[in-house]
Amino acid sequence: MMTGNAKRLARIFLNEWGREGWKILAESLPFQVEGEVFIGDPLENPGFDAYLIVNPLSRSKTAQEKLYSWLESNRDKLVLLYEGKYIGDSISRYRIRFFVDYLVAYRRETVDTEVVNLYKLENGEVVESSKLVRKGR
Repeated sequence: MMTGNAKRLARIFLNEWGREGWKILAESLPFQVEGEVFIGDPLENPGFDAYLIVNPLSRSKTAQEKLYSWLESNRDKLVLLYEGKYIGDSISRYRIRFFVDYLVAYRRETVDTEVVNLYKLENGEVVESSKLVRKGR
């Protein structure tokens, strides 16, 4: 799962998967990619190698339940959940934590500094974390 409007990072993943020849389906593309990506509803289109789900936490409770059911039955698929808002270690408040293996939380700080927090989750709990900081030029 990627949060905090991490367009650059999500684009890197999709571009690399496309270069590898993976068949990718995205709900929508909030950024441009170089490779071929199909647009459609992942919940209704099986058979892809990877999926991009956009803003899973901004959905109604009914839509979230449908998504969670789909995620549970597609644990063997590569799914990139892209959430525009920053979540970070507060993921423990959301039920989606049980469907996430890694959380990449991107945050732009003041004075051209970018912070990326990487969390590894197991059974909905953060078991490892690290922080990457990039200062502007």
